[in-house]
Amino acid sequence: MRAQGDTYQVVADVSQFEPPDIVVTTSNCHVAIQAEKVAEDGTICDTFTHKCQLPEDTDPLSVSCTLTEAGTLVITVRRR
Repeated sequence: MRAQGDTYQVVADVSQFEPPDIVVTTSNCHVAIQAEKVAEDGTICDTFTHKCQLPEDTDPLSVSCTLTEAGTLVITVRRR
């Protein structure tokens, strides 16, 4: 997590996954990224998991996500 002006950002390379395969959740001042790629036979062939704690000076209701065309997930949260 890095400070960027009045926000914090978390950046993750999820280019090997399709957007529907990526889930971002927030709970108890944590942000979690989970992604799974499912093969045609129904088996999971690739996974990605990352969890980080939000700093105390953030607004947990301000979390937003953007997925770039290159497959970079950018999670932004405002500082109070």
